[in-house]
Amino acid sequence: MTEDDQIPSAEVFRAAVVGVGARAGVARHVEAAGGRVVAAVDPAPQSHARAAQLFGDVPVFASVAELLAADVALDGAFVTTPDFTHAEVAVELLEGGVPVYLEKPLAISIEDADRILETAYRTGSKLYVGHNMRHMQVVRTMKDIVDRGEIGDVKAIWCRHFVGHGGDYYFKDWHAERDKSMSLLLQKGAHDIDVMHWLAGTSSRTVVGIGDLAVYGGVESRRDNSDRRMGDWFSMDSWPPRAQQDLNPVIDVEDISMIMMRTDSGVLLSYQQCHFTPDYWRNYTVIGTEGRIENFDDGTGGEIRLWNARSDYLEQGHVRYPIEDGGDGGHGGADPLTVAEFVEFVRHGTPTDTNPLAARDAVAAGVAGAISIRSGSRPQEIPVLSEELVEYFTAHQPARG
Repeated sequence: MTEDDQIPSAEVFRAAVVGVGARAGVARHVEAAGGRVVAAVDPAPQSHARAAQLFGDVPVFASVAELLAADVALDGAFVTTPDFTHAEVAVELLEGGVPVYLEKPLAISIEDADRILETAYRTGSKLYVGHNMRHMQVVRTMKDIVDRGEIGDVKAIWCRHFVGHGGDYYFKDWHAERDKSMSLLLQKGAHDIDVMHWLAGTSSRTVVGIGDLAVYGGVESRRDNSDRRMGDWFSMDSWPPRAQQDLNPVIDVEDISMIMMRTDSGVLLSYQQCHFTPDYWRNYTVIGTEGRIENFDDGTGGEIRLWNARSDYLEQGHVRYPIEDGGDGGHGGADPLTVAEFVEFVRHGTPTDTNPLAARDAVAAGVAGAISIRSGSRPQEIPVLSEELVEYFTAHQPARG
C-alpha cells in the first residue's frame, strides 16, 4: 500500500503485529480505532500461544519475509520487536509497501534511524513512531501551558527520571547489553528527550554527559532469562537493588546517566536517569522568561505547579493544574490514543503529534549522550538531516495544530 492509497473509514483496518513480546499488547487498541489484528510475526515457538491469547486465531509467521510472501491483505503493521531489530524489520516492511507503527526508540544508532527515514521517503510508505508520552495528560497539560505563553519563552528544561523498577525492567534481559540496546538513554531516555524537545519546540545539537554502572554491575546473581518474560520475574519485593536476583549474564549499560544538551534555538536541556531509586516517576521543570512549571507525580491525581511572580520558597506555587484522568489503556490512556492517531494518519493523512523527524532527534541525542559518557565526557555534535528528508516529512506528516 502506498501513501496515496486511502482506506474508507467504514472498512476494517487490517494490522499485523511483528514481535509478540512485552509491548505487543499495544496493537489490541487497534480494535477501538476500527481495526483488527489479522496476522503476527515472531520466530519463537511459544509466540503462537501468546499471539492467540492476545489476538485470537491469527496466522503466526516466523519472519517478515514469510508474512509478505503470504500476501496477507494489510493496512499497517505494529513493530514491537526488541530495539536492536527495529531498523531491519521496519525497512523490510516499508520496502514491502506496508505502513509501519514502530515502537520507540526508532533505532539504536543514528545511522539506522536515518536509514529508516530514507527508506520511508524513497518508498512513500507511511512511517509512524509510537512516542506515546506526547498523549500522556501530564505532558499535554504542560504543553498547553507553554503554548498559552504562561511562562513566556522557554529557556531551560530539566528532567529527573527515577526508574524505580529499573532492575526488573532493564537488567534481566537484552536491555542490559550495549550491543542490543546501545544505552538506556534510548530505551527510557528517548521518551523524555522527545518530550523536552516538544516542550522546547526545538531539537538538541550538542550533547555532553557523565554516567556509570554504579550498582547492578556488582550484583553476582546472574541467569539467562531468555526462557522467561518480565511478568515471570517482576516483583515489588526486590529491594534493595543490590539484592536483585537473576540479572542478565552481560551487563554493560549504565544504570545512572546525566546528560546536558544545547538545542538549535539555544534552549538548554538537562536529563538525569537513575535505575536504582526506590520510587518510580519522572519530574519535569520548564523555565521560561516569565515563570516556570513543574510536575509532582506524573499520573492521574498529581498536579503541575506554576510560579509566575517573584517569591521566596513557595511550595504550592502560584497556580496549580491537576493532572486529569487520561482514561483506560497503557501509559495513562496514551497507548490507545497513539494507536488511533496512527490509524487516522494511514487512512487520511491526518496531522499527528509525533513524527519521524522528532523520533530521530530523540535517538540522536541519546546516542550522543552515551558516546559522550563513554569518551570521558567529550561533547558530541549531532549530524543534521538532509533538507530533502526534513522537507518530505514536514510536508507528508504535518504536525497537529
